[in-house]
Amino acid sequence: MRDFPSCFGENGVQVADASCSVGVGRTSQNSATSIFCCKLLGKSCLISVIWSKNLMGQCLSIEIEDSSHQCIFKVDVKPSLFSKSKGSKSLEVNSRRIEIFWDVSMAKFGSGPEPIDGYYIAVVSKGEMILLVGDLRKEAFKKTGAVSFLSSQAPFISKREHISGKKVYSTKAQFFDNGRFHDLRIECDSTSTQDPILVVRINSKIVIQIKHLQWNFRGNCLIRIDGIPVEVFWDVHNWLFGSCLGNAVFLFHSDRIWNNQQLFHESDDKSYHHSFREAKVSDFGFSLILYAWKTE
Repeated sequence: MRDFPSCFGENGVQVADASCSVGVGRTSQNSATSIFCCKLLGKSCLISVIWSKNLMGQCLSIEIEDSSHQCIFKVDVKPSLFSKSKGSKSLEVNSRRIEIFWDVSMAKFGSGPEPIDGYYIAVVSKGEMILLVGDLRKEAFKKTGAVSFLSSQAPFISKREHISGKKVYSTKAQFFDNGRFHDLRIECDSTSTQDPILVVRINSKIVIQIKHLQWNFRGNCLIRIDGIPVEVFWDVHNWLFGSCLGNAVFLFHSDRIWNNQQLFHESDDKSYHHSFREAKVSDFGFSLILYAWKTE
């Protein structure tokens, strides 16, 4: 999908061109990546927490990228070590020590690659908690000896998730930094009907219904979630015209200024309906990107 935004803002989250995403291996079809914008070494950086699941078991990777998107630190927890995994890893960068601590030994998982609870991941530098993910906050502070952490200093700016299904694709989704979870369900039968319809439901309520999908396989619209406007982009070209096991791409974007002020006027709807090429996610916004894979 060539019109999909390739970079979001100065500290952008790069999105692969969907026209190439059909070639993504099956190992990517059960993974979730959460991206946080943090201050480290006096500069902005991106910290990615990547959960995946394959035939060998659960996997975890933590990556830190600088402002030029160069990876400066990476930790991989292999499936063979996952069930007993707790530990730490450190690195000296520009004479400053960066430490990553994790404990997933008590983590509880559902059907997806991410844990439900019972874990923590912490990034620490000079005794300061740069990022803390997970519910075992007390255990994390005790282990790291770090000072208090403010989530506003490490906003959750993006999530990329691979989901799969035959006609229905569902997940638990957040649409804002620190937002509550919603049941997200995408429905499309692209094989047994000559005129497929795309339906998106949030908490069982239909928020998007696209007819004549063969002509409207790419598009965008504006919806409200918790009273906040969220712009939705979709590209289901591969479902209709590509590989029988191809993937569609959905992007949900909210601007944090809307989230903070909760201001929106119906008369402004058209000003927010722009093309994929013009769409940008600001450093203060949040984007959810779903790769929906059709299975046999």
